[in-house]
Amino acid sequence: MKFRIGVMGSAQGPAMSKHSNEEKARALGRAIAEKRCILVNGSCPGLPDDAAEGAKKAGGFVLGISPAFSLKEHIKSYKSPIEHYDIILYTGMGLMERDIVNIRSSDAIVIIGGGIGTLNEFTVAFDEGKPLGILTETDGIADHIPEVVKLCHRKLNDRVIFDNNPRRLVARILDILRKDSGPILEDERIISNLTFEDDNTTSNVTITKSAKSTSHTDSL
Repeated sequence: MKFRIGVMGSAQGPAMSKHSNEEKARALGRAIAEKRCILVNGSCPGLPDDAAEGAKKAGGFVLGISPAFSLKEHIKSYKSPIEHYDIILYTGMGLMERDIVNIRSSDAIVIIGGGIGTLNEFTVAFDEGKPLGILTETDGIADHIPEVVKLCHRKLNDRVIFDNNPRRLVARILDILRKDSGPILEDERIISNLTFEDDNTTSNVTITKSAKSTSHTDSL
């Protein structure tokens, strides 16, 4: 089964003024496609759409989760693109509620640039234990995640990784996805289900993990 990697970030705003961010988004999409993963986004303009373009040009598959009720509303009311998508799911849920479907349709999330909407997507994905890749040096919320988490009196864990190189970031996310099947929801708490082995028995143990995140910086 192919992994689904969600790309969430700036649809407008200051992060869109940097041409290098558009190039990073396209490189991110290419990397996702080259790893034979499905790219998922909110079928919105901006950096997520640039990533979709990169994926399609590399022969990838793109799923868009639209806030609109129909194709007509998607184009006319939300002024959103359709060119780089294989499938668009019309949720009819509006922007905020659509974000939940977007996140839960993805095995892992990449944040690039981003403002308030992307911050909402990050916090939901973080609370739900999704592997999160933060593409750094793209302005917006992506360059302030550690401060945001600290202000919320939370700790970054080993499922949140930082890198300024799109290709390497995707590879690192896949390393996480291949090692475990993801968190589960129990009593409204997100927990990790781990298996350990010794010489005599194999046992399941449920714990909550917390560890320091790791960060790398490099050129494209």
